[in-house]
Amino acid sequence: MTKVSVIGAGAVGATTADVIAYRQLADEVVLLDVKEGFAEGKALDIYQTTSLLGMKTRVSGTTNDYSKTANSDVVVITSGIPRKPGMTREELIGTNANIVKTVAENVLKHSPNAIIVVVSNPMDTMTYLALRATGLPKNRIIGMGGLLDSARFKGYLGMALNQPTADIQGTVIGGHGDTTMIPLTRLATLNGVPVSNTLSAEQLKEISDATMVGGATLTKLLGTSAWYAPGAASAFLVESIVRDQKRVMPCCVALDGEYGQKDICLGVPVVIGKNGWESIVDYKLTADEQESFNKSADAVRNMNSVLAEIGVL
Repeated sequence: MTKVSVIGAGAVGATTADVIAYRQLADEVVLLDVKEGFAEGKALDIYQTTSLLGMKTRVSGTTNDYSKTANSDVVVITSGIPRKPGMTREELIGTNANIVKTVAENVLKHSPNAIIVVVSNPMDTMTYLALRATGLPKNRIIGMGGLLDSARFKGYLGMALNQPTADIQGTVIGGHGDTTMIPLTRLATLNGVPVSNTLSAEQLKEISDATMVGGATLTKLLGTSAWYAPGAASAFLVESIVRDQKRVMPCCVALDGEYGQKDICLGVPVVIGKNGWESIVDYKLTADEQESFNKSADAVRNMNSVLAEIGVL
C-alpha cells in the first residue's frame, strides 16, 4: 500500500493532494494543517469527488496530528506563508525556515523512511535546511522548483510556437528564484527539433525572461502565489517516485562537486525513482551557462547564510 502525506492544506497543498488522488498515485493521501478543521475540510471535499471521477484513493485530513501521517512513503512539505505581491522569496525565509524545520522533524518521527519533497519557498534554501536539519541521506530530500519552472518555460515556448506543450522538451536549472533560474534555451526542442530553428534569438530571450519572472507574474495577477501548476508539478514528482519511473527531471538536490558546486542544494537534471533522486545527469553546459549557474549558486549560498544568522542551523 502506498501512502503520501501533504503538509500544508493551502492552495498548493490541497491541489497536490487532489492531483495525487485524481491520478490514483497512492492508496492513501493524508492532508495536514495547523489551522483547526482546515485540512479535514479540504480532504473531505476532495474525497467527495472520488465517486464522480472513479477514484479509489482514500483521502483524509488532520489538524497537526502527525501520527496520522505515520508510515508515509512520500511526504510533500508545502507549509509556510505564501508570497505576497512585491515580496521576494528571500523575504519569506525568516518565517518559513522555522516552519519547515519543525515540520521535517515531526514528519520523521512517524515516517523515518519517507522521501521528502520540499515545495515551501524560498525552495532552494528550504531544501538545504531540510537536508541539514534532518541528517537524512541526500537522495531522500528533493526540492520541486525546477520542475515547475520548466513547466512554465515549456508553456511560454508552446504559446510562441503555437504547439502543444506535451510535444515540447525544455529544462530550467539553477535556483528557483526570479534572478537565479536558468532556462536552457539551447537545449529546448519540439519533438526533437531545436526550437531555435523556428524562434529567433530575440524571441528566445523574451521567453527566457518571461519564465524567470513566471511566479511573480502570477502573483501580480492573482494577488497571491499560484497553485494549479505548483500542485501538478509536485504530484508529477511524486508519481515518478511511487511508480519508480526513473524520469529525468530538474529538481533541487544536494550537490557534491557536480556542476562545479558543493555544500548547496540547487536545480539540476536528476533521475527520480523509488529511492528518491538516484543520479545527476550532466548536461555539459557551455561556458556561459556554467557562469550563470555559478552566479545562481552564489546567490542561493548567500541566502542560505541567513539560516545560521537566524539560528535555525
